[in-house]
Amino acid sequence: MASSPRTTSISVAVILLHFFLLPVRQVIAQDYDYDYDKPEVPTAVESCNGIFLTYTFTSRLKEYPHLKNATAQAYAFKSSAAVLNTGKVDFPSWMMFIGFQHDEILVSISGAVIADGSDLPAFVGNGTVISGYPQMDLKNSIETAGDLNQISAKVEFVGTQFGVKSTGIPMPKTIKLINDGYKCPSPKTKKTQMYVCCVPDPKKKKKKKKVEKLQPLPYGDLKIKYDVMKSFTASYIAQVTLENNHPLGRLDNWNLTWEWTRGQFIKNMQGAYALKKDPSACIYGDAGKYYKDLDFTTVMSCEKRPILVDLPPERANDSQVGKIPYCCKNGTLLPPNMEPSKSKAVFQLEVYKIPPDMNRTALYPPQKWKINGYLNPQYVCGAPIKASSSEFPDTSGLMYKSYAIASWQVSCNITKRKEEQSRCCVSFSAFFNDSVIPCNTCACGCEERDTCNPKAPPLLLPAEALLIPFDNRTAKAKAWAKMKKHHMPKRLPCGDHCGVSINWHIFSDYSKGWTARITLFNWDEHIFKDWFAAVEMKSAFRGYEKTYSFNGTKLPKSNGTIFFQGLPGLNYLMGEVEGHTSKRRVLRVPGKQQSVISFKKNFTPRIDVSGGDGFPSKVYFNGEECAIPPVRPQLGAAVSRRQSVPFIVVFTTTMMFIIVILTLEKNDFENI
Repeated sequence: MASSPRTTSISVAVILLHFFLLPVRQVIAQDYDYDYDKPEVPTAVESCNGIFLTYTFTSRLKEYPHLKNATAQAYAFKSSAAVLNTGKVDFPSWMMFIGFQHDEILVSISGAVIADGSDLPAFVGNGTVISGYPQMDLKNSIETAGDLNQISAKVEFVGTQFGVKSTGIPMPKTIKLINDGYKCPSPKTKKTQMYVCCVPDPKKKKKKKKVEKLQPLPYGDLKIKYDVMKSFTASYIAQVTLENNHPLGRLDNWNLTWEWTRGQFIKNMQGAYALKKDPSACIYGDAGKYYKDLDFTTVMSCEKRPILVDLPPERANDSQVGKIPYCCKNGTLLPPNMEPSKSKAVFQLEVYKIPPDMNRTALYPPQKWKINGYLNPQYVCGAPIKASSSEFPDTSGLMYKSYAIASWQVSCNITKRKEEQSRCCVSFSAFFNDSVIPCNTCACGCEERDTCNPKAPPLLLPAEALLIPFDNRTAKAKAWAKMKKHHMPKRLPCGDHCGVSINWHIFSDYSKGWTARITLFNWDEHIFKDWFAAVEMKSAFRGYEKTYSFNGTKLPKSNGTIFFQGLPGLNYLMGEVEGHTSKRRVLRVPGKQQSVISFKKNFTPRIDVSGGDGFPSKVYFNGEECAIPPVRPQLGAAVSRRQSVPFIVVFTTTMMFIIVILTLEKNDFENI
């Protein structure tokens, strides 16, 4: 039965009284700059057949500090907004834009949330979009008998604003709907109230769903896939896949971190776990308000930035946390050319959402991805990019394939560390020079800069000093400098502070070939399993013949790189241990592995081994590029620029020698 005009007028009046008539506020004059009476009822609501929006400014209070400049004074303000469905159809997932323009900072919101997931307090001086919470969908009045609780939503704001004199009224620039299919004219303002009627756009016809055009995925040394496997109203199941693509990239004990931007939290995980399990962030946050009956002590992670790590191998068959292919390798990701099955890691997680994302299609990946490992390359990750749905073969052996509901890819690339931030270093030596060029001063950083010189070149060493920790090398370095008549600075250079050092030694050089020896030193207690090293040797690459104690492989597509790894049973680089006792002190002994490498000259006939071609231009350990000395051992000459004989001295001596010879020849000529 159609309602009478009188009944309709009464319903509208009730709605107006409930939402747009504010109670008179009694305030103290010296506290508030002003306070307003009840705003007039906007009559436009009676003729609105769509969505009626209002924004009402209530009051403001001067905050500390009190300033003479009124435009710089901070004020605590209160305001409200209302969304009313006056149309014939339901209005789902309402979203409203409020054009704040006075450097507003929202401190609290009730009845809605900021749509982009920003935390409070939020800076909204350029405007912000709010979405309903908990009232996300607005029913129509016809099917609800005008039930205000179902056809409308009210939002209240508390915040801080600047830049409005005491006589001004700080209103927003505009208010409008963000939802597709509606158009909103310019709003009208009456004193402290702004309102607008948004109506369905007749030109906005429903278009056929087009195939989503995806932007090209960038290359990644490490690619991370975020696939949604199952989706429910309040949660979804995601699978994270880490895949190493770089021939020298590696991660040990990887830590993966991201940031939830929409209040999500991890309920359960398989194949990995979160380092911190603290339910307080959920209990005292928005999740606790919505999931009132959920036991958050069983939740895997409530952190906004969780730190996720791999499981140990012994948990691979655990039915509760394991049973995921490619999981449970203690966070080790090897290069694909070294071990393809160990270049990939997979884990799954159950993600819980909070309003306004309470529907199956509200799927948002985490942002700000970061990953790192122990003594590994430094990776920088980009933002998640929408990808075509990943496909998965049937585990039972049937021919069909299943697809992810939604997929994103994160590309992470190796970046070179800044100076003094490496974590391994290289020393050079050769059979034709009895001094060793040690690792660079502060190659891996320095902490005790006050007691040593971080800018001085390292002191040349005898070969046996490479086996001694830096703290115990001083006596040998001084004795060697005195023996070789090298300059000894008053303030000694700092050490290299690297956990791993590599010595490259030219062992021999003959007409048909030459040999080198590579030695790895581990100065930490950490044991490196499945270690690998690599050297870039452009001039000598074609002449590489054999590695004797390691497994050596040429990588043609890696800029002249030779790849070394331990042989089966010898793939452990042990840590530093207690050694022998010297003068009542126990000297530490590093873990060590070494091998001789042979090269032929038939493919490199012009190679100058002693002139520098026999030394690598880059050295890697477990994917980390090591700090390399700027100079090389020289044949029959000093090796350090500061420790070599100055050019002027050599020049003067040579000229004096020539003058003496000429004088003797002249005397001999005169005696004839």
